[in-house]
Amino acid sequence: MAEPEPGAPPPERRETLRLFFALWPDEVTRDALNRAGKWLHQHWGGRRTRADTLHITLAFLGSTPTGQLDALLACGDAVAAGRFELVLDQAGYWRHNRIGWLGASQTPTQHVELVEALNAALRASDFSVDPRPHVPHVTLLRNSRGGDVPNCEPVRWSVADFVLVRSVTDPEGAHYEVLRRWPLA
Repeated sequence: MAEPEPGAPPPERRETLRLFFALWPDEVTRDALNRAGKWLHQHWGGRRTRADTLHITLAFLGSTPTGQLDALLACGDAVAAGRFELVLDQAGYWRHNRIGWLGASQTPTQHVELVEALNAALRASDFSVDPRPHVPHVTLLRNSRGGDVPNCEPVRWSVADFVLVRSVTDPEGAHYEVLRRWPLA
């Protein structure tokens, strides 16, 4: 086996993928979320999230060795959860990172069960899981000034599946690639 070049990162760091599990909107939902982003931008300014990147993160994995991809796919395979409707009816703003978002005032039981099942599968395979409570939200604005929280038109999302996504960052920003999709019962 060849010696790595001096100063080269260890092999496990060279071959990584930046990954996360997410709810990925269909075209109709994406259009509604994009309109909500445009509406919120009129109130708070900032940089709008591109329509093709709108999603709800279920579990963020970060830089993951490519050799662990099969284990992550098996985690997705292990999840059994039902379809549900998610009503995103509450605009919000996080001052610490200047994020404007749209979330649900009431989280459906099926959403909680999906996140719990996914986290259990990840823990069982020795992946790290964020210990904080999951807050379903779609980031619509970055570098926003925020302000009074306006009433918004709800976005109804019929959630029929979840996905594993690869994030690639280049000079134009982040681009997402859906690696696998799992239907909900």
